[in-house]
Amino acid sequence: MDSTLTAVTDRLTIYRDPHPARIATFGEDVRRGLSAVPKTLAPKYFYDDLGSSLFEAITRLPEYYLTRVERDLLATYGREIVASFGEPLELVELGSGSATKTRIIIEAILEKQAALKYHPIEISPDALLESTLALIASHENLVVQAYAADYFSLLRQRELATQDRVLALYLGSNIGNFEPHAARTLLELLAAALRRGDGLLVGYDLKKDASILEAAYDDPTGVTSAFNKNLLARINREFDGTFDLNKFHFTAKYDHARGAVDSFLVATRKHNVELRALGMNVAFAEGEPIHTESSYKFTPAEVVALAKRCGFVERKTFTDAAGRYALSLLLVA
Repeated sequence: MDSTLTAVTDRLTIYRDPHPARIATFGEDVRRGLSAVPKTLAPKYFYDDLGSSLFEAITRLPEYYLTRVERDLLATYGREIVASFGEPLELVELGSGSATKTRIIIEAILEKQAALKYHPIEISPDALLESTLALIASHENLVVQAYAADYFSLLRQRELATQDRVLALYLGSNIGNFEPHAARTLLELLAAALRRGDGLLVGYDLKKDASILEAAYDDPTGVTSAFNKNLLARINREFDGTFDLNKFHFTAKYDHARGAVDSFLVATRKHNVELRALGMNVAFAEGEPIHTESSYKFTPAEVVALAKRCGFVERKTFTDAAGRYALSLLLVA
């Protein structure tokens, strides 16, 4: 990736994949998803400007405990996690986003060692630049070697360049956003990219009563409903569509057998939708769903067993007192 290195400051370099994988456009995915049986829309398209603001509001809802509990666990156990490793330690993060919670681990490491190299991997160059500039502005002993890339592609190409012992972060219950086979592939790729004794701290939502899970994904205030319906509004805006948001209702149901909360926008009546820019006319039957997201839940034993199949062993798992969320510290075997 050397040919794509950009030195932003003396403490920040950003690498871009010189051979990025072909990624379907929003329009291609909309066409494919709304032509499928059953209909689907990819959750990665939730996050336009309005969608991102709505998700930020979701994280502040009392029913949506995931972000709050994970932050509390990191604050409580961050020093203990970091103390599991010798010095010097480098930090890698998959899907770093705003890196808000990452600051807790960065500060714990900098209490132990004089300087830290941080390797965030984030597919959005703009989000990556914004978050990393903020980090180096507030931590003078932090050096950032960032990757504007899809982390599956980066790991497959063996482009992650580290020198010392590594602690990798995969937070936000993001592992639950993948189908089981994809989650396993990711962990296998990560184990192959790290060295023996390197660590992975993975955050994940725990299986629990369906009423708690469904409330977290379908809050009584209606913010999650607005978040999902905004995807239809985005399609209207970008593809000259005629979705009437009032003709859909949002629902989230926990599937015990699969251990997943499935989210749907359901047509309340028979009607047709035009997407003029795509040349599409989409027919909906009354009660017909559009699947928008599945969020898998786990037990610690399930995550540890999955990790073991992928080349990791458990060092320690941390959970909150209510048993809602977990952080598992894994080591490459």
